Amino acid sequence: MSGILNAYSGGTYSGLPGAPTIGTATATGATTATVAFTAPTNTGGLSITGYQVLSSPGSITATGASSPITVTGLTGATTYTFQVRAQNAIGYGSYSGSSNSITTSLAPSSQSYTTAGSYSWVAPAGVTKVSVVAVGGGNGGSGNRYGTCSNGGNGAGLGYKNNITVIPGNSYTLVVGAGGSGGLAGSSSGGLGGDSYFCRVSLVAGKAGTICVPGTYVGDGGGNGGKGICYVGGGGAGGYSGAGGHSYTAYPAAQAGAGGGGGGGNSWIQRIACCNCATSGGSGGGGVGLFGQGSNGAAGYGSDVSSGTATGGGGGSSGLSGGNATICNKGSAYGIGTGGSYGGGGGGGGGKEGTGAYSNKGSFGANGAVRIVWPGCARTFPSTCVGSP
Repeated sequence: MSGILNAYSGGTYSGLPGAPTIGTATATGATTATVAFTAPTNTGGLSITGYQVLSSPGSITATGASSPITVTGLTGATTYTFQVRAQNAIGYGSYSGSSNSITTSLAPSSQSYTTAGSYSWVAPAGVTKVSVVAVGGGNGGSGNRYGTCSNGGNGAGLGYKNNITVIPGNSYTLVVGAGGSGGLAGSSSGGLGGDSYFCRVSLVAGKAGTICVPGTYVGDGGGNGGKGICYVGGGGAGGYSGAGGHSYTAYPAAQAGAGGGGGGGNSWIQRIACCNCATSGGSGGGGVGLFGQGSNGAAGYGSDVSSGTATGGGGGSSGLSGGNATICNKGSAYGIGTGGSYGGGGGGGGGKEGTGAYSNKGSFGANGAVRIVWPGCARTFPSTCVGSP
């Protein structure tokens, strides 16, 4: 009699089925694999009702009626072998031999840094390639009062680099640039934003602008920031394949972003574009998102005489729009036209003809950001496939 357990039924002895012949195991994702096998010739005298696969390590099981069987619940970047056993009405038979070794793929993930500062990122286990996008901090807008002209802050650049080699467990420095402060009333210059980068500026960086020049970028691709010009709108953050929009370039609209970049901010001009006319505080330039190239940010818009407001530039690639601004805001607080996250330039302060008292501080530029995604060999910018996680 064969089998561990035998039963007498209908004049014949029945037993457990023999072991299947193992076939090829194939990794199909970070948490899944398929296991092929051949049914045993010895069924124990009864029909086989199913099969069970067992993983090593982890003792994860999966069942099915025939070959192949899909195993779920595995761990990413882990090596496994598998065994299979058959079942009939009496029970399970013995396991087959072990399959070939397979290694599951690395589960996709990411880490984003959006608060200004310096950080140490430690490469997780199994992570050997990453892709990185960096956006610099936007410049702040300058202050303004009667008889002086204020400028919006320049937008920051965006740079990305794909397939960067890292070593699991090693620490890598990254920096997120702060947005520049707004200039004080009286036409003082706005503060400059800071550069954002991974490892070093020469590898991949989104750079802040100077007083006269919008931010630039370093990497496989990206876009420069938009220019914040008189009259007082902030420039948009750079896109993944084009520049951020410049501020007020043709009344009543500024300039839209390109390549997923932020749109330029604007201001309200009462009569003609001149520094002695009543103006609103400048609206902020649009920011840019971190999840790959999306739609362009819309241009900021100057309103008519009756309402005296200006809209901020639209956020590109799911970034945030720049802040709006209203005519002749007399308050001393910053932020009437703050740049949009991430990397938008701040609006300049507004002034009013006839008095120096109606003056404003400039607005802050937005902070920059750095996002690291893995596996970097499969998730690459500027494609939107680098979305969540």
